[in-house]
Amino acid sequence: MADNRDLRINGQIRVREVRLIDDEGNAGGILSTQEAFNIARERQLDLVEVAPQAKPPVCKILDYGKYCFDLEKKQRESKKKQKQSKLKEIRMQPKISAGDIDFKAKHTKEFLDEGNKVKVTIRFRGRELAHTELGLDVLKKVLTRIEGEYVVEKQPIMEGKFMSMMLSPKSKKQAGVQNA
Repeated sequence: MADNRDLRINGQIRVREVRLIDDEGNAGGILSTQEAFNIARERQLDLVEVAPQAKPPVCKILDYGKYCFDLEKKQRESKKKQKQSKLKEIRMQPKISAGDIDFKAKHTKEFLDEGNKVKVTIRFRGRELAHTELGLDVLKKVLTRIEGEYVVEKQPIMEGKFMSMMLSPKSKKQAGVQNA
């Protein structure tokens, strides 16, 4: 459906003839633009070009204000139905106990189950930067604890003093393929 700013109405329609659809939805055939405009004016409605790319363009007789309102209402409804995924971050250090890894992994799994993306970050301080493999091991331990509930969107990578990876929840389609 066209955006209401792209639609031409009444006097803005500059073609010789149009295919008319009246306010009840019946096809009125191909008429001159002036005839179609006069019919719309008699019914105290607007002539709106709804399919400008067609040959000849399709015009509808309708109340333009109500039409715009209905379009905006549909757009708002479709936005409500879209799930907004948020980015959550889990931070750890390379020296972390097994119990704490379990705790962080549990939270990561909860975030993924809610449909959020998760950035798992290891912060290195001082001499820990010389042993980045410890951080990689911690990230691998987290992955083994959350088992199959995720897709690794971005592999572990060093960014300054931080090593991070990005996880996103498995979509329904991917989960179905996995189970089959």
